[in-house]
Formats: sequence, C-alpha cells, structure tokens
Amino acid sequence: MASRVHESERRRSRDARRGRHRASAQIEPFTRGFSALGELAASGAQVSLRINDITTGEMLMSADDHVVVPTASIGKVLLLIEVAARLGDADFSGLTILDREPLDAVADSGIWQHLQAPSLPVADLAALVGATSDNLATNVLLRHIGLDAVRHRAEEIGLKRTALLDIVRDHRGPDNAPQLSVGSARELAWLFQALATGEIVDATTSRRVLAWLSLNTDLSLVASGFGLDPLAHREPDHGIQLFNKTGSGVGVRAEAGILRGPNGAVSYAVCTSYDDTELGTRLGVVDAVRILGQDLLEYVH
Repeated sequence: MASRVHESERRRSRDARRGRHRASAQIEPFTRGFSALGELAASGAQVSLRINDITTGEMLMSADDHVVVPTASIGKVLLLIEVAARLGDADFSGLTILDREPLDAVADSGIWQHLQAPSLPVADLAALVGATSDNLATNVLLRHIGLDAVRHRAEEIGLKRTALLDIVRDHRGPDNAPQLSVGSARELAWLFQALATGEIVDATTSRRVLAWLSLNTDLSLVASGFGLDPLAHREPDHGIQLFNKTGSGVGVRAEAGILRGPNGAVSYAVCTSYDDTELGTRLGVVDAVRILGQDLLEYVH
C-alpha cells in the first residue's frame, strides 16, 4: 500500500497485543489482514484503512486513511445521527408518521419497497436504514429532514472529509453528485469510536444510532470474519458485540464499525475502490477484508 504503518506504531500495537495474549506474543496483530490488503492494492485497487483501540484511543493501524474515497451507503450513518439528534424535539418524535411518495422510489437495498405500508413512523424508518440500508426509507427521511441539515450536522461534529452527498438514485446523471457519499477511513474510524464513547452530539443520540446499527444484517465484508448470526447479533455472542455499516456499489466495498470482545474494543474503517469488470476481482476484495476481520476478532477476543 502507498502508506505503511510506522514501525513505532506497529511496535506499540505488538506490545499491547502481548499484554492481552501471551500465548500469541510472537504474532504481530493484523499482519494477515495488512498483507491481504497490500496484495489488493498492488493489483490496482485503492485501499484506505484505519483501526483504533477504543479503550486506549490509540491508532493501531492505518494505510492511506486520509484519502477521500467513495463510501456508498456508509454515509447513511450521518442521516441516522441527524434523525437521532432530532428525536428530542417536541415536533419530531419517533412516532411521527412519514408517507412515501413516487419521487422517493428507488430500487436495490431495503425491504420497504416490497411492503404494502404507505407510511411508517420515523423510528421504524431509521431501523430499516440500520437493518437493511433501506434506500426508500433513506429518501423519505432525507426529504423530511433535508440534505443540508445532515451536512451541517456532519460539519458540526467535526467531519471535514466525510459527507452524504445526495439522495439515493437508481441512475446518476451529469447533474447529480457522482457518489452517494464519500469519506476517509480516519474520520470514519473516529466517528464510530466517538459513537462508542457517547460523544456524537450526546450520549442519548449516540446510543440511538448504535441501537439502529446493531440491527445491520449485512455481515458480508469485514464482519464475515466474526462468526455472528447476520439476523440476530444485538446481544453479545461468545463475548463479541458488533455495530457496523457497510457500503457497496459498482467497484466499491467499504465497512466501518465497532467490535467489542472480552479483551478489548476497536473501531475500524476499510474502504476499497477497484475495477469491477470481473467477478474474481470483487471476490478478491471480499476475501481480503474478511481476513482483516479475522485479525480484528483475534485482537479483541
């Protein structure tokens, strides 16, 4: 990868690891994942990576984490933050009913488009976004809240390289934003770390966002290395608890999250952009990020 972990940082990570797992003291953490992602980058993919230890606040590993890259649906987390922050307003509660309109219609991820209900409460829409990255629910919430409000909130909490740029569209024309969202691995890992410590807006807002993210059924990328049930992992399983959001699109696979275990907790973000003309290339990306997930699991468990 273009950017490598400094030796001092890797040494600190290794020392921390030895303190937790004496039997594996000779194994440097994240070696397999870093190597797999390095091979991916050498093949022409763009890889951006950041891993933080939530307990110590220490950066454990990074690679090109400052680069702004497409993050697909990960930007929906910013919408969830704005929704969660507004639930304390007198005129905006979780039971506020919102209607879907023809202008909101969009395909791909989500289940509301397949349901008969024409209206749902705000809290249910947020749950659908957290659970299935629901595109229709996203557009309805954005129409009610406004994209500008989401952007302002992101700037207010300190994000400079991470943004939700547009509503979800089936097709992007020359007058539309080229991506649904962009971000840097550094900011995304920080964002999830701050959610874990209750520092995004306030503790109540952070808890609400994490509750919605705990419903996420997409464990196909980094989280595929954790061995969790995709449909039921809100409670700790073998001491492992996950909160994550993925982003998938043509030539884009990205994930940011929080992984807690008996021996620690990490926030992580890994974003990949690649030439999606062959299935083998995509499968190589999925395999590489799964290996990173296995390293993360070993670190916290």
